[in-house]
Amino acid sequence: MVPGNISRYNFKKIFLPPSLLLKQLESVLFFRSTIRWRGFGKWLTRKSLRSIPVSAGAVGMGCIGFPNHPVWEVTNRCNLNCIHCHTEGGHKLEDELDTSRAKKLIDELAEIRDFRMLVYTGGEPFMRGDLFELLEYSKKAGFVNVIASNGMMIDDGVARDLKKAGVAGVAVSLDSDNCLVHNNIRNNPQAFEKALRGIEAIKKAGILLQVNTTAMDINFEDLGDLIDYVDRLGSGIMLMYQLVPVGRGIEIAKSALDMEYNEKLLTFLAEKQKRTSVLIEPVAGPQYWAYLLERAGRTSRSWIRKAERSFYGCTAGNGLVYIKANGDVWPCPFIEVNAGNIRNSSFKKIWENSEVFNNLRNRSEKLNGSACSECKYNIICGGCRGRAMAHSGDYMGDDPSCFINDDDKE
Repeated sequence: MVPGNISRYNFKKIFLPPSLLLKQLESVLFFRSTIRWRGFGKWLTRKSLRSIPVSAGAVGMGCIGFPNHPVWEVTNRCNLNCIHCHTEGGHKLEDELDTSRAKKLIDELAEIRDFRMLVYTGGEPFMRGDLFELLEYSKKAGFVNVIASNGMMIDDGVARDLKKAGVAGVAVSLDSDNCLVHNNIRNNPQAFEKALRGIEAIKKAGILLQVNTTAMDINFEDLGDLIDYVDRLGSGIMLMYQLVPVGRGIEIAKSALDMEYNEKLLTFLAEKQKRTSVLIEPVAGPQYWAYLLERAGRTSRSWIRKAERSFYGCTAGNGLVYIKANGDVWPCPFIEVNAGNIRNSSFKKIWENSEVFNNLRNRSEKLNGSACSECKYNIICGGCRGRAMAHSGDYMGDDPSCFINDDDKE
């Protein structure tokens, strides 16, 4: 395939067919009824329509959405030195994909019919000089573009250019509404101020704002005020990550939430969600979806089967694929298992034939740990595969942070 030959992909639709829209509505209504979401009306009238392109192709809820979409770490370069960075972002890697090979990757991703949205991340994606060229290229290939950034390099002019380049959503990282806490985590005294400048520019340009937060003991007490702050900012989506000790996070592994605090966080999020209009999705805490069912008393087999249409828990390799700056293909940013490199094999071949991905897609049969493999919430939750990997070195092992009481193993 020749880079630049993208006209064959113009049939891909940015807006979803009615069947997918109805499936998305079904999932969010099931979530609303399960959690008794009082802020749903405000979210529906003010934020839902702008969320549709960002959730392109989604049919359910889980870690970073479900089903399939690629997240591409376009560079390891970064203008910050965050203490929890899973990529250990900083200097550019010697073997990062150049512009020509990056466009060829976009061509290969466009061959996967289920891929409708492409997430650009890093490092800091704005540190890559050809970013806008690549955004224009993937826009023409039929992708909805989304960017995950620390926000520091976004001003009004950049935000307007992002809008023109087909960027439907920008996820900005905020770890606290307290500037000192955020700046300490980010190791930069201007990180909070410049992130807020970026957020205002994103809103002004009419781009959906998403906020990404990493929960750890350093900022745990700030999370309530932060969610209220994010809601006031007008964010449509908030991803609540948990620290998984990989990358630089290994150095602060003791800050990761244990089983007790995983339960405290997810219990707190369920209560907070009732009263807020921002849609909060936990990342690296897939027990949330099983907990919601237990909390609502929906634990019968019929309810669980109904929930399996909307809740998917861990989506690593079974909805999410993570592409490193050098072309390595991982199931997720926290599972440091290389399924192949696009320089040596086509992305489609890796995606369809990799043993790693096939294991994760068949987790009901392939899980090694008894706690996760025998749990009746296997499909709804499945355990965090990244936490399992960090704990035991086995990405198909048990999730050590699981707190769900499951007396009826099946």
